[in-house]
Amino acid sequence: MTIDWVNFTPWSALAGGVLIGAAASLFVLLNGRIAGISGLLASLLEPGAEGRAEKMVFLLGLLLAPVLWMSFSTLPALEFQSGWVGLLVAGLLVGVGTRYGSGCTSGHGVCGISRLSPRSIVATLVFMVAGFATVYVLRHLLGG
Repeated sequence: MTIDWVNFTPWSALAGGVLIGAAASLFVLLNGRIAGISGLLASLLEPGAEGRAEKMVFLLGLLLAPVLWMSFSTLPALEFQSGWVGLLVAGLLVGVGTRYGSGCTSGHGVCGISRLSPRSIVATLVFMVAGFATVYVLRHLLGG
């Protein structure tokens, strides 16, 4: 393994992690709710769900973050190696997995592990192993 030192950005990665942790912490402290993105989005689609304003503001912040980033720097280039069909299939599989797993990486990985939730620890391990296995199969066995 080699490190691409030109594109190695530990400080921006650290700042991003601190901001994600701070946002999740403030959301749970101020609202008493877990900042799982799939759960927030799903609850916005439910009629009569409580706390819709806070959830919409939180999700709007996620969408506006790249716009703010563009004020200071250029966004990294997007690169899809599998094409649009692969992207749509991957999105569908992630969505189904999110429903079956009762949450996503933000809810389980960031918020659940920080609360030492055994269910979230197991879910995050399953996410990670599935990701590793998928990359291994696609890159090394199928040659993609």
